[in-house]
Amino acid sequence: MRICHVNATDISGGAARAAYRIHRSLVDHGKFNDLQSGLRVIQKLSDDPTVMGGPPVAKGGFWQGRIGKRIHPRVRHKSRREFSTGNPTLHSTAWPATGMGQELLNRHHRGEADVVHLHWLGDATLSIEEIGRLPMPLVWTLHDQWPFCGAEHYTNPPQDGETKSSDERFVSGYHRSNRQFHESGLDLNRKTWLRKRRAWLRPIHIVATSRWLADCAKRSSLMSDWPITIIPYPLDLNVWKPLDQLQARALLNLPLDRPLILFGAIGGTNDPRKGADLLLEALLRLQPLIQGTSLENMELVVFGQSPPAEPPKLGFPIHYRGRLQDDLSLRLHYSAADVMVVPSRQEAFGQTASEAQACGTPVVCFRTGGLTDVVEHERTGLCVKPFDPISLSEGIKLICEDQELCSSMGAAARERATKLWRPERISSLYKELYARELDWGD
Repeated sequence: MRICHVNATDISGGAARAAYRIHRSLVDHGKFNDLQSGLRVIQKLSDDPTVMGGPPVAKGGFWQGRIGKRIHPRVRHKSRREFSTGNPTLHSTAWPATGMGQELLNRHHRGEADVVHLHWLGDATLSIEEIGRLPMPLVWTLHDQWPFCGAEHYTNPPQDGETKSSDERFVSGYHRSNRQFHESGLDLNRKTWLRKRRAWLRPIHIVATSRWLADCAKRSSLMSDWPITIIPYPLDLNVWKPLDQLQARALLNLPLDRPLILFGAIGGTNDPRKGADLLLEALLRLQPLIQGTSLENMELVVFGQSPPAEPPKLGFPIHYRGRLQDDLSLRLHYSAADVMVVPSRQEAFGQTASEAQACGTPVVCFRTGGLTDVVEHERTGLCVKPFDPISLSEGIKLICEDQELCSSMGAAARERATKLWRPERISSLYKELYARELDWGD
């Protein structure tokens, strides 16, 4: 059985890392399940020979021709300029055709792709219309909400006092009457959603990485009657495993004898979905509570961002580690920390939380989104009240001040990781799914 995964890139960004890990789980363990896996991306950054990069080898029509390529950026810029939104997430229209659809069809006809497995596509991988024209068995792993939304990759994050987004046009449909107050000009989300509704007439088997994402897809007007299966992301547990804490701190030149809190976000602290502002407020509330205790020398370690021009004043040091490009550096940081804090407002899964737990580090997060699948409350960490900085600070304090609790949660986290996220397990789950799809397609 030949599987062709399709993603915008292979290892740059959270969704790409997840897609690559799924592909590698099939490469490394699929031979036992008669699977052959290849990953097709536009931008290849790894040296993995099982990944094929570069622009589509088939033509994409007028817009990929010499004239089309010249005028397309102007057309896209004009449409984006006429659209205004208060939702800071990325918006993708997936237009025009790229030629990837024809390339995948050619691969299928040559027997190189029994199943096409879609991942995060963005604007330049496949157009909405190309996806709708693919005739072979399809599987689509959701890495965010874009497939069942308009152009936005996530709905507007929940605001203070809310436990979920008030922006859920994906449920009832993108009508003129339910447009959000923070948008004006061209309704790019409605326009993109209508294209999806017209193009996607054949249900695609959806894989959600968490119960939250599966629930969103099931409630959506686009995918409510599509088959949906929940399969988490895999982790190579020979890579993601605990290291001695003191040794990790020494290698990273971090304090050996102080409580360390770890926070990480690819793209830094500017993405409001990642909740850096909530963490800072929690730490400000925590600071006076730990004076005169064993935690008064607590320090914060941040990866994913270099030192800002004006670092926040928390009353204790902040170590900015910048972007960590390799798994070993991340593993060292997880192992060096006493607790990993994931204060996200929205997470489809939460890979930093799963990586930390695989390295034996407990996690404190809000009880929201996919994080409730990743963190088992009061066993591998704490899922506190959304989006309450006080509850977050109390959770951090509870774990850091009780070393016995911290150690037991860390051990339970590692044990749970080995049961749920083993690549062998994930490979087998996908094999079962692919087999069903091929049977349905015969």
